[in-house]
Amino acid sequence: MNRAKTLHICGTGSGVGKSVIVSALCRIFLQDGYRVCPFKAQNMALNSFVTKEGGEIGRAQAFQAKACRIEPHVDMNPILMKPTADKHAQVIVHGKPLANMSALRYVRHKKRLSKEAFNSFDRLSKIYELIVMEGAGSPAEINLKAHDIVNLKMARYADAPVILVGDIDKGGVFAWLVGTLELLEKEEQKQIKGFIINKFRGDVKLLKPGIDFLEKRTGIKVLGIIPYFHSSGRNGIRISEEDSVPLDNFESIARPARRKLNIDVIYLPHISNFTDFDALEGEPDVSLRYLKTPESLNRPDIIIIPGTKNTTNDLQYLKESGFAEKIRSVMTNNKSAVLIGICGGFQMLGTKIRDPHLSESRQKETDGLGMLEMETVFSKNKVLSQVKAIEESSGLAISGYEIHHGKSRNIGDYKPAFNIIERKGKIIRNTDGIVAMNGRIYGTYIHGIFDADTFRRNFLNRIRSKKGWGILSNKTSFNPDRELDKLADLVRKNTDMKYLYEILENGA
Repeated sequence: MNRAKTLHICGTGSGVGKSVIVSALCRIFLQDGYRVCPFKAQNMALNSFVTKEGGEIGRAQAFQAKACRIEPHVDMNPILMKPTADKHAQVIVHGKPLANMSALRYVRHKKRLSKEAFNSFDRLSKIYELIVMEGAGSPAEINLKAHDIVNLKMARYADAPVILVGDIDKGGVFAWLVGTLELLEKEEQKQIKGFIINKFRGDVKLLKPGIDFLEKRTGIKVLGIIPYFHSSGRNGIRISEEDSVPLDNFESIARPARRKLNIDVIYLPHISNFTDFDALEGEPDVSLRYLKTPESLNRPDIIIIPGTKNTTNDLQYLKESGFAEKIRSVMTNNKSAVLIGICGGFQMLGTKIRDPHLSESRQKETDGLGMLEMETVFSKNKVLSQVKAIEESSGLAISGYEIHHGKSRNIGDYKPAFNIIERKGKIIRNTDGIVAMNGRIYGTYIHGIFDADTFRRNFLNRIRSKKGWGILSNKTSFNPDRELDKLADLVRKNTDMKYLYEILENGA
């Protein structure tokens, strides 16, 4: 069987920038004329995306597909794990939930699941010329290597040369790179063909002694030194984090910005799909923060309760932490404040949540926050669909996706937030969400609503008007494609692409 050329990006650990490097390389290879696609055999993430065919994959792989200018497909991330608790996760195979499993039970299933990953890779190999693969965590995890299906074992199956990425911003990058190699077997060490040092700040000349030592010690070339970049500012690049909110967005005691709309997102223990708010963060009149303590909820204009993989447990967290009481206080005392619930956050706003099949937790019933007269019942089947909708109040169009087990019943005779006109490519007529308290409470199941430029600006202008502020024109746009070109340009300029192509041609 003819296989696509492959390149495997591994890391010295989680959070070193593998996903971003893969996104950049996907766009670079596309620019250079390849039919290219991303692949990650197994992903553990709460940020997910729904494909056109109604399958769930990691949000990072969907973004990498965008870098390739192709439609995301479940074969690009055949196995997705969404943690529901410290030792349990929902296991999703080829886009559909398989089961909620403990870590030990999942390990027992890995041998069978590895075949599913291999099959997905083989199918992609028949379609694309080049596949950029991504590892998970570190290839040197001693306790995981025996049943690894995403790092070096997957690279061997694909005959893929491996590039090892280290994050210098965390400190100790040379020890991290050398130490990773030292923990690999000799045959595994031979798979590593190059290093990339990521998130470098300063003058590259000052790094030369370390680079010389590293290359002499290991015999492996440093292919690139990628500068640290910010997501804001004139030279910023707005690329989403894979599964963690950037630390710059946290504040212990949030200080409201003057003449800006202060948007406070509650950072839930099982927060999911926080990429819903990337476009809001880029607005010039918005100051967006993720809050971990109720004391930080200081004079917000908008409070957002985001999606979650464990609605019941995170609802309990809101109550026990004091967030629930603080949210009620803000909504009572600040008559212009707006409360938004998205997916699981929307479900929490109601009076009851029932989970008869224990789909998400071990509680069959729990009281909601009581902000809306609404009850939610979880079913065994998971709703996974891309949708197009029209906002009820403005008539503006949005598109997004649904990922949820629950179905909410409006018992307060509220107006819907959206009228869904298309689901999974089929014309339908359905309603979504709730608008209450004259627009001050807003709930929806649709992820990605704020990516629509016109709707987002209109929504923010409505709040500005209620505050007596002037409205802003719709000059800003959320253009991920432009940001990907900027990212590709940065990585290309700081990587020895000639040598990288030699590695690619020679294979593993």
